[in-house]
Amino acid sequence: MITNIVLITLVIILILASLKVINQYERGIKLRFGQYVKTLNPGLRFVIPIIERIIKVDIRILAVDIPSQEIMTKDNVPIRINGVVFYKVVNAEKAVLKVENFYYAVSQLAQAALRDMCGKAELDFILAEREEIGQKIQEIVDKETDEWGIKVTDVKIKDIELPENMKRAMAYQAEAERNRRARVILASAEKQAAQQLLEAGQTIDKSPSALKLRLFQTLSEIAAEKNSTIVFPFPEEMLRLIHNLQNSDSESKN
Repeated sequence: MITNIVLITLVIILILASLKVINQYERGIKLRFGQYVKTLNPGLRFVIPIIERIIKVDIRILAVDIPSQEIMTKDNVPIRINGVVFYKVVNAEKAVLKVENFYYAVSQLAQAALRDMCGKAELDFILAEREEIGQKIQEIVDKETDEWGIKVTDVKIKDIELPENMKRAMAYQAEAERNRRARVILASAEKQAAQQLLEAGQTIDKSPSALKLRLFQTLSEIAAEKNSTIVFPFPEEMLRLIHNLQNSDSESKN
């Protein structure tokens, strides 16, 4: 009786050990005596205990950090830079059989490509063209990992750390550039205002009536202020009349 119970228990254990569940986002690499048999799709799968085993591979998009790297740029500026690589397994068989640990391998390739790219570029280019650097690193890593059945979908540069003296120098440069732009804008505005004043003066010179209207407008603006004393100029016509009378008297005396 006890023997039968033991046998039944062993059979149940063997059956349970032979059943494997592969999730929807996984693929299973089936090995028999260490030799590749086939790739299993999602679902409940049967394996022979001890003889066969399954290696599960995640086929979702995975992200691996590129650790912070200390790099000397082309123009001899030391920086620290890090990033992240996004990739997915498109061929589970190759990912298991072609490389020992594709997670670690992708990380190492990305680090090497990042050092290589930034070492060949100047600091200004690295700061301004992060997207382009990421695309070039993606192309390099994707080409190397293609035979492993891995597709690199994107590479992003996250942080760039500069030396303190370089940060101060760049801050001074940015401030000087802002001051230059402000001076240029101010000079341009003054030039435009002077041109407008010149045109207005020429218009007023051609029309005495315009000069009078401007004079009256100015007096109206002054009168709007309280406690203001206005000295009204002597009419120009009267000055001309007096001048003409004086000239007439001079001619009659002569």
